[in-house]
Amino acid sequence: MTNMSQVRGILAQDLEERLKRGEKLQIIDVREPAEVASGMIPGAKNIPLSQLQERFREIDPHRETVMVCRSGARSERACQFLMAQGYSNLWNLMGGMLGWRGPVE
Repeated sequence: MTNMSQVRGILAQDLEERLKRGEKLQIIDVREPAEVASGMIPGAKNIPLSQLQERFREIDPHRETVMVCRSGARSERACQFLMAQGYSNLWNLMGGMLGWRGPVE
């Protein structure tokens, strides 16, 4: 089994529902700063993929974590990197922010 097949995906609608229910998910947006200027999912933390190797320890490995980017490709790579570091409770937002219809801040 490859790492790619181990990355779990979550649909934008399902993520929005879970957030509305008050679930305390850790959301990490791996887009670059210029991209997040247009808005992030409320409560998300921006750690650009280009900085993830240096900053991944800022992500709590014990919390359920959703990785986000523009379309879902970079966040999938981020999930693969984090799994190689021992993280396991990860989700990739399928379709990324292009598919997100919920609020942004």
